[in-house]
Amino acid sequence: MNDAVRKMLERYPQNTLGDRIAALREILQEIALLGLWRAKFFEKAAFYGGTALRVLYGLDRFSEDLDFSLLSPMESFDLTPYLDALRREVAAFGFDAWVESAPKASRGAIRSAFLKANTIQQLLLIETDESWVRSLHREQVLKIKLEVDTDPPAGFDTETRYLLNPIPFAVRSYALPDLFAGKMHALLCRRWKSRSKGRDWYDLVWYAAHHPLLHLAHLERRMRQSGDWKGNQSLAPEAFNALLHGTIESLDVQQIRKEVEPFVKHPEQLTLWSGEFFRQVTEKIVLV
Repeated sequence: MNDAVRKMLERYPQNTLGDRIAALREILQEIALLGLWRAKFFEKAAFYGGTALRVLYGLDRFSEDLDFSLLSPMESFDLTPYLDALRREVAAFGFDAWVESAPKASRGAIRSAFLKANTIQQLLLIETDESWVRSLHREQVLKIKLEVDTDPPAGFDTETRYLLNPIPFAVRSYALPDLFAGKMHALLCRRWKSRSKGRDWYDLVWYAAHHPLLHLAHLERRMRQSGDWKGNQSLAPEAFNALLHGTIESLDVQQIRKEVEPFVKHPEQLTLWSGEFFRQVTEKIVLV
């Protein structure tokens, strides 16, 4: 095992096979970010979403995908050269992985790709006990999805964050009030297979507890772009609160609790979730 990978692995619990798989995924995510940094990807794009919160800001739940936004719209953006750099970086640390580009949607603004690796092979590479992996299918693939928004709404700030492993490097990220605006857009406007995502609501609680500033103007721009806010009036605090409380009223708490449970270390905290719980949580939000 590469020495830097061994050092990264020491940060994670080692009690179950699930712990090892989660550690493997996050180590590959951070190495992928390093490869993108070497390729100067962050001169054109910024990191956002749940994995950005976990890797850069300490969100205490697991996240699967790497989400990015260009700094300004660019319909012709090509992700391919950066994927080659990512693949080389992962290989340099001893992992046997491959990268697949997803077909470009005819009218979509998202460019997508997958970093893939055989789960058992990579677990054995990080010296996981062979008896642990016998329950896995030998062809099981660990997948990390990368998505780049090539048509981001304007009005967001970014900041530079530094990671120290596997070596020191820099990542450009959305500033936290704009990250919160993006999460709130997902919470208010996104429906995943006609259901709310429990991960969005978990992140709402985290924001309210740790970084409650929300950039309302950026949320409005996102909602206008998605067609969820129209007309000449701005999204005022009163209208925002009415939308948020209406969403809470229609929430299936049992469904969102079940959806997020596999991604959190302490699922017992989810027993607190209720409409009244979320109403009190939203009182902590500070609109800026």
